[in-house]
Amino acid sequence: MSSFGRYSHAVVRGISDSLAGGALRMSHEGKPVDAARARQQHEHYVRTLGSRLGLKVLELPADEQLPDCVFVEDTAVVCGDTALLSRPGALSRRGEVESTKKVLTQLGLNIVEMVDETATLDGGDILFTGKEFFVGLSHRTNQRGAEILADVFKNMQEMSEHRYDKLTLPDDEAANCVYLNTPEHGHVLLHRSAEEHPESAKVFEKLKDYLLIPVANSELAKVDGGLTCCSILFNKGA
Repeated sequence: MSSFGRYSHAVVRGISDSLAGGALRMSHEGKPVDAARARQQHEHYVRTLGSRLGLKVLELPADEQLPDCVFVEDTAVVCGDTALLSRPGALSRRGEVESTKKVLTQLGLNIVEMVDETATLDGGDILFTGKEFFVGLSHRTNQRGAEILADVFKNMQEMSEHRYDKLTLPDDEAANCVYLNTPEHGHVLLHRSAEEHPESAKVFEKLKDYLLIPVANSELAKVDGGLTCCSILFNKGA
């Protein structure tokens, strides 16, 4: 587990003007997305990964034909030197995968494409803990997609009594965090800000051995975007 969270690269993507009106996710309580503020928050997120935490950030341009393209996490699942390209459940999002394929190929990762037309998988439905993959079956990810993921990363399927420490938060949205394990800062957690979720922020303060970095995400949250949705993090050896 000591190498879990040791990332060298982050793939991110810009926010399209079409996101506010064209994103597939439902806006919370009908509140419109403030595009300028969304970009400001996203730029802070990207700077945190790059300038503050030292990752090499590869930023893909927004595509107005792909309103959800900022949510790049959905396009691939990367573990070690292998990248499984997703097959999003929404037809309108499948065009997002090509840009991710191109950049990961250029980096020399082993690319696996999901060619089974009965399978669907969104990267955002996958949680890797460093020991196990958890797959959330949904209208975006089906059983066949989960089976392909299991086959591609079968070396990670170790059967063991692996235990987890649990931190319970009062706000569901606040549970979506980005964890990194950096040489300079040790354990790092990017989490929603106290202005957005004050009670959850108090719970995060219990993590005394972590560098806690609040990151505002109020605008993308209006279309159900979380902090993890906006990046693909992985470690690329020299």
